[in-house]
Amino acid sequence: MDVKAILIWVVIGILAGWLASVVVGGGGLIRYLITGLIGAFVGGFLFNVTGININLGNAYVNQIVVAAIGAVVVVLLARLIA
Repeated sequence: MDVKAILIWVVIGILAGWLASVVVGGGGLIRYLITGLIGAFVGGFLFNVTGININLGNAYVNQIVVAAIGAVVVVLLARLIA
């Protein structure tokens, strides 16, 4: 992986984590990044399994939305378990 790809993943993770925190609460840059990156995997998995395909006109926006939805799921599951 090159540096540009890693930076894009980090930005998508931070934005997705921030969006998830708006929905379910929480805060902090590191928490945004962690929940956003984990949410990207969870959201991607959920969207693939259910066969849902979103098209908002931009690939990065699509990735941010999927990651944010995954991050919300991760945070809610973590709260249920804790």
